[in-house]
Amino acid sequence: MAPPARNDEPISIKIRYLDSHRGLPPLAPMTAGASGYDVHAACTEDFVIAPGAVALVPAGFMLSVPAGYEAQVRPRSGLALKSRIGLLNAPGTIDSDYRGEVGVVLYNFGDREFTVRRGDRVAQIVFARLPDVRIVEDERLDETDRGDGGFGHTG
Repeated sequence: MAPPARNDEPISIKIRYLDSHRGLPPLAPMTAGASGYDVHAACTEDFVIAPGAVALVPAGFMLSVPAGYEAQVRPRSGLALKSRIGLLNAPGTIDSDYRGEVGVVLYNFGDREFTVRRGDRVAQIVFARLPDVRIVEDERLDETDRGDGGFGHTG
């Protein structure tokens, strides 16, 4: 396994566009300051997501993410606000060893049907560096003020 790049060095992400992506914009951020790269629906025809329903939207590309990184598939705030459309598994994770087509798991949280059209911006991808983690078994953990307080314990 190749060592991950240092934080201040750019990384290279290889992409392979599938035939279904032909004619769609490339994976790219919309502005110079955007952290997310917009994903466009690579469906062959329009389809409807009913209220409370889920759909897998093909992105039309495959990625090669370097070891030590992941690609996070995140919802678009405009879709959430205007149409109540989000990702059911937000964020979705594309691992460094996955080489299949990227897909977006859209969920209709609203009360109206939502039509997905070819080329619609349906999600964004953010690339993130992963820490080098080593799990160490130990019978004693450090103490905290919270302790074992679970969900909602602070009110």
